[in-house]
Amino acid sequence: MGIHAIRMPDIGEGIAEAEISEWLVKPGDVLREDDPMVAVMTDKATVEIPSPVTGTVVWQAGAPGDVIAVGAELIRLEVDGPGNVAGDAAPGEAKAPEPAPKAETPAAEPAPEAPPAPKPEPQPEPAPPARPAAAASAPLRPEGERPIASPAVRARAREAGVDLRLVRGSGPAGRIGHEDLDAFIASGGIPAPSGPQPDGSVEEIRVIGLRRKIAERMQAANSIPQITIVEEIDATAVEDLRGRMNAQGKGVRLTLLPFIARAIVRAVHEQPLMNAHYDAEAQLIRRFGGVHLGIAAQTPNGLMVPVVRHAEALDLRSTAAEISRIGNAAKEGTAKRDELSGSTITITSLGPLGAIASTPILNVPEVAIVGVNRLAVRPFWNGAAFEPRKMMNLSCSFDHRVIDGWDAAVFVARLKELLETPALIFVEG
Repeated sequence: MGIHAIRMPDIGEGIAEAEISEWLVKPGDVLREDDPMVAVMTDKATVEIPSPVTGTVVWQAGAPGDVIAVGAELIRLEVDGPGNVAGDAAPGEAKAPEPAPKAETPAAEPAPEAPPAPKPEPQPEPAPPARPAAAASAPLRPEGERPIASPAVRARAREAGVDLRLVRGSGPAGRIGHEDLDAFIASGGIPAPSGPQPDGSVEEIRVIGLRRKIAERMQAANSIPQITIVEEIDATAVEDLRGRMNAQGKGVRLTLLPFIARAIVRAVHEQPLMNAHYDAEAQLIRRFGGVHLGIAAQTPNGLMVPVVRHAEALDLRSTAAEISRIGNAAKEGTAKRDELSGSTITITSLGPLGAIASTPILNVPEVAIVGVNRLAVRPFWNGAAFEPRKMMNLSCSFDHRVIDGWDAAVFVARLKELLETPALIFVEG
């Protein structure tokens, strides 16, 4: 038998380390070749690493939340054959020395019998616990009020010397049960507290996995000077169009999000600087020809941003289908690494919980993000009278190091025009 060490593989271009998300095995487990042994996280994507050999787990590097460098030892297996590690001790463990052979010695004379040990003196039995004093606390009931309890509970109370007026009952109308009497005796005669009680507990939760990735991205975004513009949108026309298209029953059911995505593609075509990354260290703006739309999605594990790649090459229904596909993959934890990275501009929406306005935080290194707020029917002044219209607000944030306020306002105004006159979204040129 030998020891085979498995190192952290290179699971993606440019990745120097990965965080252990979950161990799928434990020491003593038998792994067959290609069995998954550990799940690691990088760039919000979780990847399962299979075992290249068959063997028994004897050592693991770290716990969930620990970061392991590419090339560092990840796990050791006991395998048939010599293995690939000299010796059979895990890192940090010294090999136990073998016991030295015993030297042969002549038989020794039998030792004389020792005198019998004196018998231990009997210990006195512990004294029974002191009964709680009936006057330890003030009665819970006024003089003359008879506590509600069964004859059996009253008999036990008399034997224990407990005044039932001091016992708080948990039953109907304050009825005292055996468990109430037991709790009173166990507390040393102190009546159980009633009503809300202060909670002094403190729980420490280690920030690991996806939550740590989100925290790191938010901290990086906090260092960027942002400008946010909130604009009111009359979405009545686009909502009517959406309803008529859904009534046709063709293809995937449309939400408002694909219309907003198509409007962004059109607006970005006119202002390509919005579809860019800013590398502050290199003092470089990378402006992209392809529009890779990040769609911020809340998942059971936290916020993730799956990406609709080359949205400029998709029509409305194809955009809707791709948004649905990658959103489901993110929620189910099946999204691949390249589906969770590489976005050039992001849409974020809380749906019906979107409030009136918000201040979206940039998805660095992007320079623009479009926030969609709640759609609601509001009174709208048409110049002669108020009429009910379907209204919503767009909250758009920009990297003010790269995007000037005027350019940001022009971009938002163009989105407003496209959504309020949705036919423009489909006009070529």
